[in-house]
Amino acid sequence: YSRDPAVHKEYGRAWKRIRDSYVKTHPFCERCFEQGILVPVDEVHHKIPISQGGTHDRSNLMSLCKSCHNKIHYEIGDR
Repeated sequence: YSRDPAVHKEYGRAWKRIRDSYVKTHPFCERCFEQGILVPVDEVHHKIPISQGGTHDRSNLMSLCKSCHNKIHYEIGDR
């Protein structure tokens, strides 16, 4: 899997600051947390991908463990 090169410009220092800020307020995988399981966050996922017009807005973000992040990408078929 690799991102479209045009999308790379959307991920830089600004994204790292947004991601770090989001993780401070959402330190556990949101999918696992719904099931009562506390798993530390590994990835911050865009519900609507940047490549499809999504933004870095907090309402478009979701904290996930690596397993849940991979499951989502497997389900949508982009990995």
